[in-house]
Amino acid sequence: MMKALVTSTSPRSASAAVGPPGDARSEGSALLRAGVLAFGGSIGPTALHAHHAVQIVAACTPVIVVDASGIRHQGTHVIVPADAPHRIAAGAERGTAIYLDPETAAGAAADRRAHTYGWADSAHSLPVDPTGAALADVVADVVRDLQHDEHHTGNPARHAAVTEALGLLPTLIRNGPVRGTDVARRLGISATRLTHLFTEQMGIPMRPYIFWLRLHVAVTRVRSGDDLTAAARAAGYADSAQLTRTCRRIFGLPPTALGSHVDWDLGDEP
Repeated sequence: MMKALVTSTSPRSASAAVGPPGDARSEGSALLRAGVLAFGGSIGPTALHAHHAVQIVAACTPVIVVDASGIRHQGTHVIVPADAPHRIAAGAERGTAIYLDPETAAGAAADRRAHTYGWADSAHSLPVDPTGAALADVVADVVRDLQHDEHHTGNPARHAAVTEALGLLPTLIRNGPVRGTDVARRLGISATRLTHLFTEQMGIPMRPYIFWLRLHVAVTRVRSGDDLTAAARAAGYADSAQLTRTCRRIFGLPPTALGSHVDWDLGDEP
């Protein structure tokens, strides 16, 4: 079952370089969990763009991120808030790029830090060390630090309704849109109760969780040899164009950047 945020660590090393987000020609390492997408390796310049995910860029040497007003944010740790137009003007040979869903506790905390202290405030740097730690360890440290802002108390015992919902969703998403009310009806529980339980125990509401689950399926299918159209349909998208629009809206990336050119840590299969 796909895990929410990062609760496990992988022995995979992040030492191999990954190209800049959006550069499908490069190789390297990547991680995908519900609410988190991360790349480890080199970070290159980008054009001005915006995406809904909160982005954390960390490197061994300072990077420069320029916002829509032309203000330069320079540092070894830069947090780009959700939906903020920006471009990477100067990257780094080695670093980590982490995308967080703003509806998770970690994503909301990162977004708030950027708005409160500035995008590159060194006094509130996150524990990101791109020099050699496994990518899963790096992301887990960042998520743990951010969840501390939200007074996260750990994972409570899994409610049976949440377990059943997690078992249903991989099948339901293949047929297109999934509504929380329909899932709740199948489980014999109120939609309000299911929404509360799911968000509390998974760390992410069901609606965005479904998005990340679809992405997980699409990436898995591409890695297995499917073309983009087949992968998109397997994940419940109408076509590859819908998958492309969704990836650009959330990450500012085309789905080709999520393909087989990187060494993926996908956690448990859904």
